[in-house]
Amino acid sequence: MPASPAVLFVCLHGSAKSFIAARHFERMAAARGLRAQARSAGLEPDSVVPPHVIAGLAADGIDVLPATPAMATAELAKDVSQVVAFGCDVSAVGIERDVIQWTDVPAVSDGYGPARDAIVVRLHALLEKLAPT
Repeated sequence: MPASPAVLFVCLHGSAKSFIAARHFERMAAARGLRAQARSAGLEPDSVVPPHVIAGLAADGIDVLPATPAMATAELAKDVSQVVAFGCDVSAVGIERDVIQWTDVPAVSDGYGPARDAIVVRLHALLEKLAPT
C-alpha cells in the first residue's frame, strides 16, 4: 500500500459516478487531515464531464474545471491502494486485482443528489478501511 492512500474509481463513462467519488474522496480525506489521491476513469470514457455533474460538484463547493474523463487501464491502477468499480468489469482493461464493487448506486442521470449521497456513505467506510482514525 502506498504511504498515503490512493484510490482508482471506475465507471462505464468515467464522467459521473467515478468522477463524483474521486472528488468527494479527496475532500473527505483532506478534512480528516489525510493526504490521499483519487483518480477516476471509464471503460468507455466520455469526451467531457456532463454539465449537471460539474454543477452538482460546484454546489457542493468542489471546483473541477477543467475536467476530462480518463480511460481505465491497468497502468492507472498499478500503484493505488484500492480499485472501486461501479458495476463494471475492470478485468476487461487488464485490472487484475481485488476490486470493490459498488453496484447499487443510483444513476447520476436520475439525480445528482441521491447518487452523491449513496457514494459519500460508501466513501466514509472506505476511508475508515484505508486510514482508520
